Amino acid sequence: MMYLLETREVLADFFEAGGPVLWFILVVAILLWTLIIERYWFVYFVHPARATLLKQQWHDRTDRQSWYAERIRECYISTARGNLHRSLPIINTLIGLCPLLGLFGTVTGMIHVFDVMAVAGTANARAMASGVSYATIPTMAGMVVALSALYFRMHLHNKVKHETRKLTDILDV
Repeated sequence: MMYLLETREVLADFFEAGGPVLWFILVVAILLWTLIIERYWFVYFVHPARATLLKQQWHDRTDRQSWYAERIRECYISTARGNLHRSLPIINTLIGLCPLLGLFGTVTGMIHVFDVMAVAGTANARAMASGVSYATIPTMAGMVVALSALYFRMHLHNKVKHETRKLTDILDV
């Protein structure tokens, strides 16, 4: 229990030192990781069942050679591709947004530093240090969130391409 209290205090100090932009980065990070986890769940658990159902529906058809059958096959593949790609553009946008929010934190932190310098002069290093932490911590947080999500985004992108190709092969003519 004491460990949880210490962790809470450390996080509170971190968010206080990073400024209000850090809260926006936290919200974006939670949304980003929720979408990534949801996509992994869909690709590894939901999609295989749907692909099996599509394969069964396709192989139960008596006509698989006509122009109409080919359009139905394309519809199956297109629907599956759309379902597989569903949240990927949002994930890409959120990954791109994280460093921008970090940069926004840098700008607001530097404004804070310049404000302290204007009021207290350049001799007050302690007052300027809080503005520097306002500037550097959000930048670091935005980059950490974006860089950690990049690997999973690429893995998901490659897995989606593979699953689409696999479904195209399964639904042979």
